[in-house]
Amino acid sequence: MERNLRKERLGVVVITKMEKSIPVAVNRKVKPPIYGKFVHNTTKFVAHDAQTVCNPRDTVKNREPRPLS
Repeated sequence: MERNLRKERLGVVVITKMEKSIPVAVNRKVKPPIYGKFVHNTTKFVAHDAQTVCNPRDTVKNREPRPLS
């Protein structure tokens, strides 16, 4: 029995200057109830890249790790 309760996010690689890790920018559109129009929000996550295969502007699928508690 496998549970897939972890979120997957599509993002774009920002830079590749770190060793074995890459920052990924995830863009999403949110509609606040006050304004009523869509606003773009960007969140940066750090992903693991052991082989250093990714280049800037590559599209990457990032998944949450398992719960640790």
